[in-house]
Amino acid sequence: MACYEYEGVRPVVDPSAFVHPSAVLIGDVIVGPRCLIGPAAVLRGDIGRLELKAGSNVQDSCVVHCFPGKDVVVGENGHVGHGAVLHGCTVGRNALIGMNAVLMDDVLVGENSMVGALSFVRERTEIPPNTLWAGTPAAQIRALDPQEVAWKSRGTEIYQHLAERHLATGIAVEPLTDADGNRLAQRVPDVTYQTKQTVGESD
Repeated sequence: MACYEYEGVRPVVDPSAFVHPSAVLIGDVIVGPRCLIGPAAVLRGDIGRLELKAGSNVQDSCVVHCFPGKDVVVGENGHVGHGAVLHGCTVGRNALIGMNAVLMDDVLVGENSMVGALSFVRERTEIPPNTLWAGTPAAQIRALDPQEVAWKSRGTEIYQHLAERHLATGIAVEPLTDADGNRLAQRVPDVTYQTKQTVGESD
């Protein structure tokens, strides 16, 4: 990873977390146990603290930053989809932020809630627990049922498993010039994950 100390403050990464080598961490960034930070994600803690609690993930090409004097927290088992922007906000425990969503300063996403892909959440919006929000600007669509919350939790477990697998097997290599005829397709072992087409799914 590209990791930079800033004004004497150095990022902290738990040994059980996986941060992709192309991700950038600057300054006051704290990455907790079993987290995953995807390729090309940028977490810039130069004017506020950015903290990922245990088991959370910030996926490929996400940007995490804040307004001066504010922080960003992604709660335990929080799930931030590809290309999302988090700015001075709080993502609650087991919440899901869809791909390319934007959360502005002082947004509070409640526990188990989902923000749909491509949504824009205006500053100071408070999203209650167990609800689905989507749109530009985002608005509440409906309450989430327990099955949907369980579906989200299984998806986050996949990313926790991926963090372990990347730490154990990921190495930088030169690509092959041809596919081996015996090449197996990549799959996630020992995890049952039923695809669910919802406004809030992240990938």
